[in-house]
Amino acid sequence: MTVLEDARALHGDMVRMRRELHARPELGLDLPHTQERVLTELSGLPLETTTGRALTSVTAVLRGALPGPTVLLRGDMDALPVGERSGVDYASTVPGRMHACGHDLHTTMLAGAAHLLAARRDTLAGNVVFMFQPGEEGPGGAGPMIAEGVLDASGERAVAAYALHVASTMIPQGVFTCRAGTALAAADSVQVTVRGAGGHGSMPHRAKDPVPAACEMVTALQAMVTRRYDIFDPVVITVGSFHAGTVDNVIPGEAVFGATLRTFSRETNARIKDDVAALVRGIGAAHGLEIEVDFGRMSYPVTVNDPGAYTHVGSVVREVLGEERFVESPRPGAGAEDFSLVLDDVPGAMVMLGACPADRDATKAPANHAPEAVFDDAVLADGAAIYAELALRRLASAAREGSAEAGVPSRAEGADA
Repeated sequence: MTVLEDARALHGDMVRMRRELHARPELGLDLPHTQERVLTELSGLPLETTTGRALTSVTAVLRGALPGPTVLLRGDMDALPVGERSGVDYASTVPGRMHACGHDLHTTMLAGAAHLLAARRDTLAGNVVFMFQPGEEGPGGAGPMIAEGVLDASGERAVAAYALHVASTMIPQGVFTCRAGTALAAADSVQVTVRGAGGHGSMPHRAKDPVPAACEMVTALQAMVTRRYDIFDPVVITVGSFHAGTVDNVIPGEAVFGATLRTFSRETNARIKDDVAALVRGIGAAHGLEIEVDFGRMSYPVTVNDPGAYTHVGSVVREVLGEERFVESPRPGAGAEDFSLVLDDVPGAMVMLGACPADRDATKAPANHAPEAVFDDAVLADGAAIYAELALRRLASAAREGSAEAGVPSRAEGADA
C-alpha cells in the first residue's frame, strides 16, 4: 500500500485522537494530558522518545535501517484562552479554553506520520525527528526545545525541517499552500506606560494628564508606519489594549496601552523596537511625562522558507495528491510562528493546509482564533501522508545524491518502498 492509502486506513484512529485532544485543551508550556496522549499514541513504535525538562514537550527519533541524514517534522500542541462557540459535539469541556487554531489537528497528523514512517523503517535512508511542541501561542515553546537539543536529537543536526498548519478560512479544504522566502511576519509586543500626575477633571492645568499624550502616541504610531517604512516592506502596528482612569471627573496618574508589532523582513524587524521607543518617549518628553517601554512579553522572528524546501513541498503535494491540491501563496501572512526559530537554523518550510468544512464558504468562514472556528477532520489523513512523504522523499533524495557522488547504485527506493 502507498503512504496515502495507509494514512487513509488510519483515519478513524486519527479522528478519535483529534477529538479527545479538542475536548481537553491545555495552554502554554504545561500540557500534561496532551503529552500523555501523544506518548500513548507513540508507544510500541520503534522510536527513541524523550520529554522536555522545561516544558511538556515530546521528542521522538525514528532511526532508519539505512544510513542517511536527519529530517525534522514539527507539530504544535497548545490551545488558546478562548471560550468555544463552534457548536461541534466534541467541543471543549474546559471553560475559557479552545483549540481555536487547529493545533489538535497538527498533533494528530504528526502522530499519524510517525506510524506511517515507522512502518517503513526498513527502507528509510536516514532519521526522522518528531517535534511535538507546547507553547506556540505563547510564551513560545520552540526556543526551549531548541535549547534542550531537539535540532540535534538524532545525534546530528537536521538537514531539513517541515511544519504543517491548518486554516479554518480563506484556503479551500484540502489545498496546501506555501511560498519561498518570507512566509509569515515577525511578531513583537510592546507595553507603554505613560506616567503623569493625577488631579481633578475640572482643573487639568494643575495635573499632568497622561491620557491625551497616550492617545497621541497611538495615532502617531500609525503615522510612523506610513511615513518611515517602505510600503513594499510593510509594518503593522495594532494597539489592542488601552487602560486609564476609573471615573470621568478624575485625571489619572497613569495610562497604559499594549500593541502588537508585525514586520516582514529581518532588517525592518531589527529597527522597529528602537523606532517605537523613540517616538513614544519623544511625545512623552514634549508633555513632561515619564515613559516606560516594555518589549518583554513575546517575540517571534520572521518565518522564512528555504526556496529548495518550497520546491520540494510543491513537488510532493502534486505527486501524492494531484496538481490541483497545491497553490503557491501569493504573499506572506501577517500571522507569526515560533517555527521561525527552527527555520533560522535548519532549511525548511512552513506549509498551510485548508481545513474549512466542505459545506462552508472558505472566504466567509470564521478565522483561526475565533470562538466559532471549525476545522474539518477530513484533512487528517492527507496531512499525515504529506508529513510522512516530505520526510521520506527528502531522505530518498539525499540517498540518491550520495550514491551518485560515490558512483554506486542507491538503496533507497522512494516513498512507497
